[in-house]
Order: sequence, then structure tokens, then C-alpha cells
Amino acid sequence: MSAPIKIGINGFGRIGRLVARIAANNPAYQLVAVNDPFLDSEYMRYLLQYDTPHGQFKGTVKYENSGLLVNGEKVEVTTEKAPKDIKWGSMGVDYVVESTGIFKNINTASAHLEGGAKKVV
Repeated sequence: MSAPIKIGINGFGRIGRLVARIAANNPAYQLVAVNDPFLDSEYMRYLLQYDTPHGQFKGTVKYENSGLLVNGEKVEVTTEKAPKDIKWGSMGVDYVVESTGIFKNINTASAHLEGGAKKVV
């Protein structure tokens, strides 16, 4: 089996949390980073664990050292507002899932590439 695709999520609202759940429960993906300038790590943990529309997360989610542990895997958390300022490359992210609803076209979403992401979805 090949190495998992390393995922970063920008925006941890309804869609970002759904992507996190899918990535955490599929060995083809590894969730390595989440960026959201409006949520702290402790609240992210709560939202992922007890998401109302999708029910309680079936794995484990813990807050640790200003980041998260999801099913025992470290997930870095950042709070940058501008996509170009998120250091996706240094966190090992291959694909960024842009789920804020703000950066909706190729010109704005491609700013994630400046931070080291290989691809943006």
C-alpha cells in the first residue's frame, strides 16, 4: 500500500469537520493540519467530537499542546487569515481542502500553493 495523502483543511466549519471525519477514518488519507483563524484548538476538539448534524465522532479526539490528536495522530492547528501565510509545506501537507467558502476561485485559492501545498481542492 502506498503512503497516505496528507491533508490540510482551511476552515473548520461544517464542511471542514466532515472532511476531517472522512480523512481520519480512511487509511488512504492522513489529516495533518487544520487552519481556522476563528476557532481555538480546544473548541475544534469539541466540535469534531460532538458535531450536531453528523453525530458523535466514532474515534478519539484530544486537545494537546495547542493542537489535536485525532485517533492518536497529531494534527497541527494554525490560525492564519491569509492562505499564503499558512505554512502547509513545513507541516507536510500534500492537498489542502479549502472549506471556508471565501477563497472560491483559482486566483484566491491558489494562494495556498505559496505556503507549500501541492494541490488545492
